[in-house]
Amino acid sequence: MAGEELLFLPLGGAGEIGMNLNLYGFGAPGNVTWMMVDLGITFGDGTHPGVDVIMPDPTYIEQRKDKLAGIVLTHAHEDHLGAVAYLWERFGCPIYATPFTVSIIQRKLAEVGLLDIVPIVEVPLKGSFEVGPFTIDLITLTHSIPEPNGMAIRTPLGTVLHTGDWKLDPDPVLGESYDMKALRRLGDEGVLAMVCDSTNIFTPGTSGSEGDLYESLRKVIEPCTGRVVVTCFASNVARLETVSRVARSLGRDVVLAGRSFWRMIDAAKENGYLQDVPNFLDEEMCGEIPKDKVLIICTGSQGEARAALSRIAADDHPRIYLSGGDTVIFSSRQIPGNEVSISRLQNRLARRGIDIITDKDHFVHVSGHPAYDEMLEMYQTIKPQISIPVHGEIRHLKEHAKLALECQVSQAIVNENGGMIRIAPGPAAVVEQVPSGRLALEGGRVVPMDGELVRGRVRALMNGSVTLTMVLDKVGNFIGDPQLTTIGLLEPNELDFEDDVLDAAEEAVERLSKKDLRNDDVVSETVRIAVRRYFRSKFNKNAVTSVHLVRVNV
Repeated sequence: MAGEELLFLPLGGAGEIGMNLNLYGFGAPGNVTWMMVDLGITFGDGTHPGVDVIMPDPTYIEQRKDKLAGIVLTHAHEDHLGAVAYLWERFGCPIYATPFTVSIIQRKLAEVGLLDIVPIVEVPLKGSFEVGPFTIDLITLTHSIPEPNGMAIRTPLGTVLHTGDWKLDPDPVLGESYDMKALRRLGDEGVLAMVCDSTNIFTPGTSGSEGDLYESLRKVIEPCTGRVVVTCFASNVARLETVSRVARSLGRDVVLAGRSFWRMIDAAKENGYLQDVPNFLDEEMCGEIPKDKVLIICTGSQGEARAALSRIAADDHPRIYLSGGDTVIFSSRQIPGNEVSISRLQNRLARRGIDIITDKDHFVHVSGHPAYDEMLEMYQTIKPQISIPVHGEIRHLKEHAKLALECQVSQAIVNENGGMIRIAPGPAAVVEQVPSGRLALEGGRVVPMDGELVRGRVRALMNGSVTLTMVLDKVGNFIGDPQLTTIGLLEPNELDFEDDVLDAAEEAVERLSKKDLRNDDVVSETVRIAVRRYFRSKFNKNAVTSVHLVRVNV
């Protein structure tokens, strides 16, 4: 083992919540074999117009793809596997996952024509397998989706527990409860490092059990006399079962609104889940059911513009209509960054006389992530030598590190995307900063978030755009008047400003030498600068400016 080292490198999900991409490396410097754990997405927050899906930039590992032994998916949430369908061709390596996650990823790969190309290795729950130099033992945990797996990653230099997303739920409704015996065995064997979820570090106590939610939701829904809508994440399959059981007990039929629900339900039933719930009805049936006998489960809890609930709130849904006296229950947490969109959605509903219930009003949601006491129990059980907080913003990571040190962990390393940690041989430390960034899914293609396409659109949104078209003869004389088109800069009645812009363009051309007047590039750039300078001086706007020059040889 002389000269070999164990490395951990996050390219997504460290210093932020979502978009997870973790790399483990083992070997001598210059000859490291890598394993990727998760490859997820996050969603646009409106600051980049037209960008709905964002993913980590994997350039670092793409340049070393011959040393990438495989991708292991801990569970089937979008922020852990959503980027696989868009980025897998950059790596070409096998994917390892448990049955439910395999069902989800197969559907995603089929949508992009990769299903028969990607090698997928299905691993049983609590299974063991090898990826390059790493031996992995899966440990069953609990979360808000079936089959969340912790990973005991064994190497000659020590064992790392990668928790993935987890909580300690004694009654998860779907699937097995967490495997405390396996966690205790692992802790007794000795764990070098734990790479652990930080999402709810500021939440005291425990996150609560999915099983406790049934009675509370029933008490909330029972007095409702109109239509009831429950909005939640489509991936929260356990919540679908809980709400379905509540509806059945109250004599309500369940209608699903949102295509993503059906994909999850098909995958769940394919793997033996949701077997005892009544059939869900398609949204086309909603209008045929009396309003006091229907319960609608729909997407859009985060205020997403294209989701079902936003369309319902705007009275723009083709099949589902709500009116005064109906009730919408937000059975989900508010993801940081979505506050404005959620508030806008709830105001639309309130304006129409629709009652709104959130987790601030009643017990209608439990988180899928561990609260403080659960994290404390995990540290007391695993007893790692090193703590590496992930899956959190920087404030979450620092608070998590503080908890770890209070639990007598020798080292706690706060690190963000791009920081390469040498876990062993110790002491552990950030030994290198590698490039990390973001990619955007734009028009069916993947482009850099800091590239010209996205930046240009943001500039145009913030400053407006100008296009000036002019026709010149071969020596540089104007043929006709230039034509100006603006977006987001001038009102239709502001013709005086338009005349001033055209005057500035013509004056700029007149100041050019005879030689420069024959050079299209020089003329175009001179006019572009003059027009842009006008809008900056007049309106303090750095307008995105372009010039179309037509040359007529007369």
